[in-house]
Amino acid sequence: MSVQDEKTTVSDGIILSDAAASKVKSLLEQEGRDDLALRVAVQPGGCSGLRYQLFFDERSLDGDVVKDFGGVKVVTDRMSAPYLGGASIDFVDTIEKQGFTIDNPNATGSCACGDSFS
Repeated sequence: MSVQDEKTTVSDGIILSDAAASKVKSLLEQEGRDDLALRVAVQPGGCSGLRYQLFFDERSLDGDVVKDFGGVKVVTDRMSAPYLGGASIDFVDTIEKQGFTIDNPNATGSCACGDSFS
């Protein structure tokens, strides 16, 4: 991958950190399935208007954007993709918090719970 490709990747889609990719791999191994992808979607709802959904999915929808991060497939539907361009997904595991976090440069506002954005 060239430097130009890396720049294109950042602006064109989701970025999955190494920690997040490792956690997803671990969860998929627990499921015992290799046909699942991590689907990241944006749905109406939450206190700020939109909320993120992360779940394992075996479906392939028309217009899906698929990226591979070291064997972990991340899928975004065509309606959610514009909201998620350049968004970084990380996994944190501290004494205070454990879970996936999303840093989205497209979000203009968010709520205190951190689950929804506008």
